[in-house]
Amino acid sequence: MSIPDDKKKKEGCPVHASDQTLGLHENICRRDFLNAVLVGSGSMLLAPLMPAGLAAQEASGSAEWDGPGGVGDYRNAHGNPWSVMNSAHAIRDGVYDKASANVIDTGEIFDCVIVGGGISGLAAALFLSRDILGGKKSNCLVLENHPVFGGTARRNEFDVDGQRLMAPQGAAQFPIPFPDGLIDRFYREVGFNYWEFQYQTWKSPSPEMPLSQTVYVLEAAKPPTWGMYFGEKYGQKPGRWMVDPLGKKFQGAPIPEQTRSDLLKLWQKSAITGAPPSQPLKYRGDEFSRRLDSMTLEDYMVSEKGVSRESVRTYVSPSVAGGVGLGADAVSAFSQYVWLPAKDFSTETGLQQAAGGLSALTRHIVKRLIPGAISGGAGLHDVSRNPIQFAALDLPANPVRIRLGATVVRVEHQGGVPYAADFVEIEYARDGKLYRVRARAVIMAGGGWITKHVVRDLPSELRAAYDQFYYGAFLRANVAVKNWRFLYRVGISGGSWFEGFGTGTSVLKAVTYAADSNTVGPDSPAILTLDHPFIYPGLPISTQVVKGRMELLSNSFQSYERQIGETLNDRFSQSGFDPRRDIAAIVLNRWGHALLAPQPGFFFGKDGKTAPRDLLRSKPFGRIAFAHTDLGGGGSHVFAIREAQRAAEQVLGLVYTV
Repeated sequence: MSIPDDKKKKEGCPVHASDQTLGLHENICRRDFLNAVLVGSGSMLLAPLMPAGLAAQEASGSAEWDGPGGVGDYRNAHGNPWSVMNSAHAIRDGVYDKASANVIDTGEIFDCVIVGGGISGLAAALFLSRDILGGKKSNCLVLENHPVFGGTARRNEFDVDGQRLMAPQGAAQFPIPFPDGLIDRFYREVGFNYWEFQYQTWKSPSPEMPLSQTVYVLEAAKPPTWGMYFGEKYGQKPGRWMVDPLGKKFQGAPIPEQTRSDLLKLWQKSAITGAPPSQPLKYRGDEFSRRLDSMTLEDYMVSEKGVSRESVRTYVSPSVAGGVGLGADAVSAFSQYVWLPAKDFSTETGLQQAAGGLSALTRHIVKRLIPGAISGGAGLHDVSRNPIQFAALDLPANPVRIRLGATVVRVEHQGGVPYAADFVEIEYARDGKLYRVRARAVIMAGGGWITKHVVRDLPSELRAAYDQFYYGAFLRANVAVKNWRFLYRVGISGGSWFEGFGTGTSVLKAVTYAADSNTVGPDSPAILTLDHPFIYPGLPISTQVVKGRMELLSNSFQSYERQIGETLNDRFSQSGFDPRRDIAAIVLNRWGHALLAPQPGFFFGKDGKTAPRDLLRSKPFGRIAFAHTDLGGGGSHVFAIREAQRAAEQVLGLVYTV
């Protein structure tokens, strides 16, 4: 669906002067793209029910919207693909509200059906099937709507000049857990031997430059080789880099003195995401915790740190949104402290990142559940690098079965009597057909945004609780480059910026067990990860989340490709970067409901009312329990595992009371 330049001129579409520079020889104008593909949330979004003619248009839209997916197991599942998004919108738009007579009953009955194959869903299956909780082993079916398991803990894979590179689609890093705590025990149970990690070492004729080992580095922990870019927004044309701005106390930066003072306060060495508590938390839910949850993070930082709102919104909110969906003006001040159980946030001994992020963890869980699911042995190398054996995931002999491409559209207690029913009926759409299975218990391990639509007999109290869950959209672009000498010439391994696409990028040293090379240098191929949040400071939280999703959904792949190319070209052309020569591939990972954005009162309630998440966590609804990551208060795999354990414990008794 590419439109030649002469046709674009006739139809009034803009021809971008930068396209030839960026290697984009053809373009799709936004008007034509929207008219031909994004026809709204009605019939064009209902892929499972489309007539043949519309299905052909859907396929065309998918190609233009999804873009390339890289290579390997995850090539058809980067972010939320067009087809998956459409299936979810069909549920939202009421396509499956009325019971259908065309449902195929498989006759299958499971002890537990788990809706969602991300970390929380897979962990729940492990807890139920492995006798970890001290109960009987259960047979489980995991229903996952994507073409591969993992949720946001999936990866992109690239082949760049014969070298295989991996980067996370979403969930990426993990802190070293407390010894013999839940997370440490869980890692050991599945064979995720993080203590064996070894990272690439430097090999180059050029002097060594320190590299991070994770995509997330707190501002206070940035190395001296980190830079900050000041471009046209700061009156700099051409733009310029400042290397080690924090170490230089921002002297010489083209910013006002007040902003310089604010940044030093926000990013001092003691800071965690810019807002260390002035007094320690004695326990979760103490008076200070509740005070934090009564205000936004922005209000707290302005009152506690004495910085301007403008500085918070410009320099802090983009990174805050990378963890909690929206900026500091929208989220609870307590949202930054639910992350503090980690004992070490340093980049050397604390924060770690497996190859392809936490896809390594999900692969280890699946290998533990179904040994034949990934070829080879159970070690880090084989589990991370060997291909998934998709045919092995859903064999009848498996104690845990994983059924991919299955979009659950209805979950309801049999007979419509939640607290008296012996079974729950689960309907799912797959390959254009509807199927039904039954279970003695169900764990809803998908996001709250879809759970409230799928559980058909959900009480109004719980539905109202889910209405208090807000989710920010997020876009992660992984850009494979043939070398990164253009950063090295600037004197940086990575940097931040506050205009254009994304918020910055960096070069990482990879874990050696999954890399083709044990060494790294400026002439090595690399993946630059660019995270692009959607934040609109000052608008109501409900407006921000919708506005962000609309922006994410309404741009074609080529539109984002252009933005990425222009941004990188602007930052690095002076140091020799040529997008036509140096960019090997770009993969977009679009997450429409990527991260929970917990508003004030989300954690401990407000006006004397119970916190919405506690209503969903306290007990099962009949034979249905809830276990998605959001219930922990943020997008952390630690929360996912904890919520999975709680939900598994809640349904364990239900499985054996029929």
